[in-house]
Amino acid sequence: MNRNKRFYLSAAVVLALGIFVGLVISSRLEMTSSITAKSGQVSSRSVESLAQLSDALSEVAAVATPSVVNISTTRVIKQREEAPFDFFDDPFLRRFFGDQYQHPNTPKEHKEQSLGSGVLVSEDGYIVTNNHVIEKSQEIKVLLSNKRDYKAKLIGADPKTDIAVIKIEASGLPALSWGDSNKLRVGELVFAIGNPFGLNSTLTMGVISAVGRANVGIADYEDFIQTDAAINPGNSGGALINARGELVGINTAIVSRSGGYQGIGFAVPSGMARQVMESLIKYKKVVRGWLGVSIQEVTSDLAEEFGAKDLKGALVSGVMKGSPAEKAGIRQGDVILRYNGKEVEDTGHLRNMVSQTPVGTRVSVNLLCNKKESTIEVVIAELPKKIGDAAGSDEQNSEEPEESNALSGLTVRELTPSLAKRFGLHETETGLVVVKVDPGSSAFEAGIRPGDQILQINQQDIATMNDYRKIIGRTKAKDRMLMLIRRKGEDLFVTIKPS
Repeated sequence: MNRNKRFYLSAAVVLALGIFVGLVISSRLEMTSSITAKSGQVSSRSVESLAQLSDALSEVAAVATPSVVNISTTRVIKQREEAPFDFFDDPFLRRFFGDQYQHPNTPKEHKEQSLGSGVLVSEDGYIVTNNHVIEKSQEIKVLLSNKRDYKAKLIGADPKTDIAVIKIEASGLPALSWGDSNKLRVGELVFAIGNPFGLNSTLTMGVISAVGRANVGIADYEDFIQTDAAINPGNSGGALINARGELVGINTAIVSRSGGYQGIGFAVPSGMARQVMESLIKYKKVVRGWLGVSIQEVTSDLAEEFGAKDLKGALVSGVMKGSPAEKAGIRQGDVILRYNGKEVEDTGHLRNMVSQTPVGTRVSVNLLCNKKESTIEVVIAELPKKIGDAAGSDEQNSEEPEESNALSGLTVRELTPSLAKRFGLHETETGLVVVKVDPGSSAFEAGIRPGDQILQINQQDIATMNDYRKIIGRTKAKDRMLMLIRRKGEDLFVTIKPS
């Protein structure tokens, strides 16, 4: 009897489960049917939303595009064609041919033209662009979106950020309003506007891929916005705008193996570009803040040694006598954790924040000193004009000689794990590495390239930036340099003659 009860009970449970499953399946089928029946309405709403988005994007483009101009530059290049022998210098032959024939070794001139972009930032004709767009040019012409063209005057340029300012004599121009690059977020929608390959008023769309990109090797002061909006040759100096049509960056460079767009572009943030522009207009130069310290990255070993909780911050490796840092009490071995209330991500971040601080500003600096945190106040001074005035003690853990000599146009930095990885070196490597070589420099002509490690200069070992600066301080404009470099594991000597 018990056996029969268990049988009927089991049968009842199975039956109940079957009814429940059937009801669930039926409900799902009804729901699916309902959604299917209403699919026409959903599709209609989607189309309407997309149409509204398209209209909004077109409105932004219509407002911003007239503010981006085409810049064409011209410069005269002198070339000397070497003759295989001095035929025209032979007095006997010249007696017959006379002087009507030009000597083959006589310098010949030709005009070199290049194209770029710029952004109107004021109604009276101020234009922001890249330094490399107008560098060494004898003539600058600007073509507006309404086809009117003007000759432009160079107001000032700053190679350290690759920003330049030019001006045309006009009024009532469609100036683009500045946006706040500090508020940009990864994934935010942006537009790049410029003149790629001479195609005027070209707009591309993408997102913010990253912010605060440094150690790229494009400029001395780097805080780049990275975007996947298509940027190509001719886009340099153009506008990067947000969805509100505000200028948030100046398009500067791309990472490419083909020379064209490959999904990685860089723009100087509007905050930095605007500060440089205002300084060039007001002072005819860039006035930068100065703390007066040498700094290096916090590695895992150094963090453990100095008691840092993580790898953020900047380790003070030297302090200049009489500098704002020394006066405030900053010492060698301190780790700068926060500057003026903002967390210091790395050395590049600190350098940028200090450089953009107005001279005379009193800022708070949070330090890790003897494994204990403390806060002090520092009055920021102006960055000395000559590197020799602050040898071994400025925030720039890179160097580019201010005075012309054989090493002019060469930018080097102390090796960090990130730089070692970038140039294919072992992460434990130390010393100095070349991160940038100006194409027109003597160093470039001698064969120096980014990624070369500097071992010796004039047969003197070079291990630190202090060693490098001392060599520069003793170098005269006409001195030539004998350098020992290491490239792909092999050592070689290179002689650099000043141009």
